[in-house]
Amino acid sequence: MNTLGLELYSINSSSLSQRAAKMEQRHYASLQSYLLPDDGLETARLSLQHRVMTKAFEDRLVLAPVSFKSNDRILESGAGTGIWALEFSAYILQRHNLRLDIECIDISDKQFPQKYPSNIHFSIHSVTNLPKKWRNSFSYIHQRLLIVAMNESLWNKAINQLFEVLIPGGWIELVEVEAKTLEFGVGPCSKRLVSLITSFYKAKGVIGDLGMYLPNLLERVGFTDIHCESRRVPIRRSWNNDGLNRSQQRYDLYMGMKIPILAGGGYGVIETGAEYDQLIEGSLNEWDKSNEAYSTYYTIVGRKPATK
Repeated sequence: MNTLGLELYSINSSSLSQRAAKMEQRHYASLQSYLLPDDGLETARLSLQHRVMTKAFEDRLVLAPVSFKSNDRILESGAGTGIWALEFSAYILQRHNLRLDIECIDISDKQFPQKYPSNIHFSIHSVTNLPKKWRNSFSYIHQRLLIVAMNESLWNKAINQLFEVLIPGGWIELVEVEAKTLEFGVGPCSKRLVSLITSFYKAKGVIGDLGMYLPNLLERVGFTDIHCESRRVPIRRSWNNDGLNRSQQRYDLYMGMKIPILAGGGYGVIETGAEYDQLIEGSLNEWDKSNEAYSTYYTIVGRKPATK
């Protein structure tokens, strides 16, 4: 497995203020479309996030019961760095000697890799407005963690678009995180952070209970054979000695939200950037001392009926 970016996470609490300072200048593709940056620090965070989420689902890159054939077209929506597509392409070639045609899309190209195999293609597209020429093109779609980019209207547009570009009998796989019930308030700082993030998401129209919402939406759009798997994963720095610094990944996630949160006035919880930094650093310290801080991840799969 590629370990791109993991070296950025071998830091201790004494360097957090330096890291916070680096995060003052972040690049955002669009604060209207997405609440996280698309710069080098975010690329590193996404690399670690990929490790954390893949490990949560027993190192499986695909949970849908798909039987791939050589030259099948695959779509990765919200590809970011393309790390999932790169690893899945290498895995399926090595394990099954299959070469798949993988299309990776995102609203920004700043995180796309500079080098990648010729069977993987990167392009700028929004999942809410896919090319009409892609209709009935893909046998499998993978999409992960678009929660902070979407509201109810956008989710409806996206799922309808994804239904259209799947071939009859094709599978969709959506991987998301629970955000309605946040299970990381284990001390005074992290409890305030829960209040802040909850208010922030509500103001932005973020749908938090995607483990319930997305299966129902898939059914309304016309998908069948829908099922959802969930995993509850501790946030603390080390778990099962796997070397994945989950609390640091969560720290960097919320530091990436700093600018839009401050732009929203702090939602009655914080007022200044320095106060926000202290809140996140205090939360990190609480997570690393607790066994009670968790994230819940969902993988939702569904199939486009073969007769439609």
